[in-house]
Formats: sequence, C-alpha cells, structure tokens
Amino acid sequence: MLRDAQEDDLPAMRHWRNHPRVRATSFTTHEITPDEHSRWWRATRVDGTRRVMVYQHAGAPAGVVTYTGIAGGAAYWGYYLDLDGLERHGELLPAWVGLERAAIEHAFGPLGLSLLRGEVLAGNEPVLRLHRRFGFAETGSYRRDVDGVLRDVVTIELRKDHT
Repeated sequence: MLRDAQEDDLPAMRHWRNHPRVRATSFTTHEITPDEHSRWWRATRVDGTRRVMVYQHAGAPAGVVTYTGIAGGAAYWGYYLDLDGLERHGELLPAWVGLERAAIEHAFGPLGLSLLRGEVLAGNEPVLRLHRRFGFAETGSYRRDVDGVLRDVVTIELRKDHT
C-alpha cells in the first residue's frame, strides 16, 4: 500500500535514504543533511509534477516511492527501502516486490499515468532484474556524472497497456 508522505515521515525517510547501500545505488551518493532534506521537502510539496509516497509493508512504513516529471500521462519514478528494518525481520524481498507492484498500480491507477519511466545504474543488476520481471523494457543507456564519476545508466519504461 502507498500513502502520501507526511512531515512526520521525514526523519525515517532521510535515515533510509542515507543507508550506505541506498546511497551506493543512487545518483547522489553523499549523506543528505537535515537542512538539505528539509529544502527538498519544501520544494517537493509545492511542485505539482512530483509526488512522494510512503510504502507500507505489513502495516508499517517501509519505503519511499517518488514520482517526478509528472506530465502528459508520463512520469519518472524511483524508490528506496528501509533496508535495516526489513532485513531484521526477514522481509526485504517480499517488501521489495510489494513496493514495485504498489508503485506500478498507483502510477496507472490514482495518478492516471500511461507511461512510467525510470533510470537505473547499469551495475545494479538486482533492480534491473526486478524491473524486467514486472515488464519494464530497457529503452537505452547513457553516461551520467554521479558525484564526479561517469557512470552508465540504463533507461527503462513500462506502458500501461503492457501490464
């Protein structure tokens, strides 16, 4: 299940986002400060092209789904999970699959999208495999500066009529 992120979710969201394994697979790898996180949240809340959702797993907050660039029936999406909490309870894989399913359903349901796009670091094979499992097609690749290092990025997309 997904729900809109709220102000009181911010500490957990920042904690999850700053996990070393989450940062290692992100386009910004530095540790996000409270001030930086607050600025991002303030900007996001007033931007009609962005949505931030909290993924609930077994009744508890367990991850974050972001939709950005929402326009013309399309958007980009990304996510991260509470790795430590989910691993501690042996729930990481079920939550990972559940989040992907919930994010797709939300995109093509309540958000009314017909196209969901994403970008994944090329070396992140577990995420690429999961996206393929859910029907995402790899549509291209490019090189991107990630904190001073050129990294290969794979572009993906899923069309509503292919789900």
